[in-house]
Amino acid sequence: MTDRNTPLDFSYETQPARIVFRPGAAVSATPDEAARLGLRRVLVVCGSRGEGTARAVADALGGACAGLYAGARMHVPVEVADRAVEAARAAGADGCVAVGGGSAIGLGKAIALRTGLPLIAVPSTYSGSEMTPVWGLTEHGAKRTGRDPAVQPRSVVYDPELTLSLPVPLTVTSGVNALAHAVEALYAPDASPLVSLMAEEGVRAMTQALPLVAAAPEDLDARGRALYGAWLCGACLGATTMGLHHKLCHVLGGTFGLPHAETHTVVLPYALAYNAPAAPRAVTALSRALGGADDVPHALWALAGSLGAPRGLAELGLKETDLAVAAEQAAGQPYPNPREVTVDGVLALLTAAYQGREPSVDA
Repeated sequence: MTDRNTPLDFSYETQPARIVFRPGAAVSATPDEAARLGLRRVLVVCGSRGEGTARAVADALGGACAGLYAGARMHVPVEVADRAVEAARAAGADGCVAVGGGSAIGLGKAIALRTGLPLIAVPSTYSGSEMTPVWGLTEHGAKRTGRDPAVQPRSVVYDPELTLSLPVPLTVTSGVNALAHAVEALYAPDASPLVSLMAEEGVRAMTQALPLVAAAPEDLDARGRALYGAWLCGACLGATTMGLHHKLCHVLGGTFGLPHAETHTVVLPYALAYNAPAAPRAVTALSRALGGADDVPHALWALAGSLGAPRGLAELGLKETDLAVAAEQAAGQPYPNPREVTVDGVLALLTAAYQGREPSVDA
């Protein structure tokens, strides 16, 4: 939604990707997508948890599958990326199919970045990475990210059936991870009316779907609606520049090894509470998406908690002595954010998130 009192002034660049969305598409559509791209020898990559699904996709590819690499790991350690690139070259691959969550798709992107091979993504979680030209690698305890059109998947195959095996706790944290993309897109410096519409609808779809999935994990329609929300949120991530929330999560994951989706889930209400005074239009849009919630950070915090998500960073293994280091790192590099990022401000945010107490908007 746009404000009639504010002149329109924006840029929007579409991301070149083809989307296939239907139950059963992982096996039925992936071979067609490879053929459409002219690929004859693709390397399938995945993590250990999703190896069974990846093997089914590899089998469906038949002679077009040049091999399967199941070594994907969280935050894409550079040594894992090196081994995967070697595997792609040894197999003579002319393309890559990444099957799984953000770790698998991140590894596929690392291969595409190093080799230029086209990438097909078959996501099984709600991470949103499949809709972005953003890559990330972790080396020497620090995660660095960048944007490159070469890592944007050429095709994305969304299959709600793949998410049926996603346990409810991981479904919840993966879904809130997706929400974070839409939240930050709403106050991004390069936001546009179209992105804002996608963000609001993505938040609405995901927050309505997650309780349904938690109540009935085998409900394919609810799973599909959550995946639809994740697609929209991921598209927002790909079209805009993320702010403080994502920077914090990169620091907490890359430096301290905290789990990706769970970290996003814990941090999001506190990051939004920090930025809310400087982002009133974003908060208004989020309130609409959440059915008219008066206190949006509290509503997100309460939703995640009601679905059994972790409350605080202490639960995820962060030490209290790590808070000051994380605050210094997060505030030490410039990046766009609606509110000024200070070490003291970030430390207060992280302390509240560490303790898991109710988020409070501080104007």
